[in-house]
Amino acid sequence: MPADMLAIDDSTDDRYWASVEHVLSLAKEKGTPADGVPLLAFVATAHPEWPVRAGAVRLLAAHHAGDPDADTAVAAATHDTVDWVAFTALKVITEYRIAAAVPDLIRISGWPSNFTRPEWARKPVGCGAALTKRALLAVFGSRDPAELRRLEDEYFCDMRARIDAARKRPRRTTDVVLVPGGPAIIGAHAEPDAFRMAQDDSTLRALDVPGFLIDRTTVTNARYREFLDEVGDGGEFDHIDQPEERSHRPSHWHDARFNAPGLPVVGLDWYDAYAFANWAGGALPSEVQWEKAARGVDGRRYPWGEEWDPERVNYVERSFGESVSDLDSLEALLVTVSQGENPAHPVLPADALPHGASPYGALQMSGNVWELTRTNFYTGEDMDPFFKGRRPLDFMNRKDAFHVLRGGTWTSPPTCLTTFYRGKDLITDRHNEIGFRCVYETSV
Repeated sequence: MPADMLAIDDSTDDRYWASVEHVLSLAKEKGTPADGVPLLAFVATAHPEWPVRAGAVRLLAAHHAGDPDADTAVAAATHDTVDWVAFTALKVITEYRIAAAVPDLIRISGWPSNFTRPEWARKPVGCGAALTKRALLAVFGSRDPAELRRLEDEYFCDMRARIDAARKRPRRTTDVVLVPGGPAIIGAHAEPDAFRMAQDDSTLRALDVPGFLIDRTTVTNARYREFLDEVGDGGEFDHIDQPEERSHRPSHWHDARFNAPGLPVVGLDWYDAYAFANWAGGALPSEVQWEKAARGVDGRRYPWGEEWDPERVNYVERSFGESVSDLDSLEALLVTVSQGENPAHPVLPADALPHGASPYGALQMSGNVWELTRTNFYTGEDMDPFFKGRRPLDFMNRKDAFHVLRGGTWTSPPTCLTTFYRGKDLITDRHNEIGFRCVYETSV
């Protein structure tokens, strides 16, 4: 923004308003030509003084109504934190019937086909609500509820088509197994354990789980490479909260112990896994989906059955080649880990140990790598992060920043390798112990 458009003298009321008028005259001069839309749009959203923002909104509508960028900026101004800027936007939307603002207006007041119905229950009305409703009725040009419903459907049909197309992205793999809909045993009773690993989900219960498809193996480096080759550092598949100016490239992409094509991809955070799953036409599994895929319907302790069998799983003793018996011996072994050397072969190929498969044929749902889910560790609901622009240090103690991990990994003792053990991790952490697999919709 030019420096002369920021010069506001607020020493007295008269000088303040005179400065505002001067800035707006400059904005009109520079913003009236066709190439002035970006400048006016920026002033309308970013100027520190609200009267200037409001004036820029009026200028956008008066000189550029119908220009997509101008209309978008006017619509955005309806959410300005100062009421009179929002009111100004609502007034010019009404005057110029700016249809691009309809989605923003509906977020404020709801659907006009509803609030025009005589029997519709109404909240207390303030200036903003009244102006919003008037703007919507002006844009649609009707007050009849039935006609408004038809016009709403017509307005949003293209948007719905785009949303439906996005939701129906083709699945980019055939290497999946079916988990049929039906009951699942979830959770377990707490038990004493030599490794003193807390089992926090101690409520054993039965749930009905709709059917779904799940990757037979965790996502491999080869498959993740396809994703990187297509999307680069990110784009349309990213979560809206994903940190800016970051790459989806795994942090261990150049470590020979973890980067072979058939190994599980590791060194990713939750946002990376989310973007891949979105690209792949699926989603990260909920922890309930994951548990049913690992456990079946009989409540088994391990994917292969009730009894522990070290030959069916890659865990701490297999990866390090040493035995552990309790927490002290486990920690003594884990501190010997070193970059590039110990253990020499921590992870196995994603399709190894087929005799450890789950009842539905999913491999290594116990051990090798922890698996990310879309479930919040503390609430049990889907993750809904809102940390953009903040450092991990700012939210590392926030409960909404931790997702559930399942299945255990190459550093885990048997306690963590059950079908019901719950681990957790910070949403932005990248570890060589953590990978993921995806789930997909099915009509079965």
